[in-house]
Amino acid sequence: MFLPEYQVALASLAALIFLTIVQWMVASIAKASQPGAIPGKISEDLSHHSFVFRAHRTFMNTLENLPAMLATFMLAIFVGVEPLFLGIYTLAYVGFRVIHMLLYYLIATEKNPSPRSYFFILGFLSNLSLLVHSIVQIAH
Repeated sequence: MFLPEYQVALASLAALIFLTIVQWMVASIAKASQPGAIPGKISEDLSHHSFVFRAHRTFMNTLENLPAMLATFMLAIFVGVEPLFLGIYTLAYVGFRVIHMLLYYLIATEKNPSPRSYFFILGFLSNLSLLVHSIVQIAH
């Protein structure tokens, strides 16, 4: 049963799933278009100068962070975090991940921190804030 009060949170979750699929497609197409591409293998010679590398790392970074966000999202629902706050945290997370992705695609830099790093951190903080909110909810 769809609960309208969770509309923003669920739409954000759908956007996160869509974003992951888009990143997978971009990384797959970029890699497959390279001469001599081998399925499942990225050349060790590639680095940030290569869009193939950046697209692959963007997708992998999303995959690495996805389980924690999905688990936190589910925990928040199970413990009754207010739909407004769940929507805000989730929407912020997705927004920061989109900006992270775009910056990773557009800026070929090995500088650390890079501009994308700040949006990675903001996304992480959105997830952490939702987790803390959920823990506080459990304690009450």
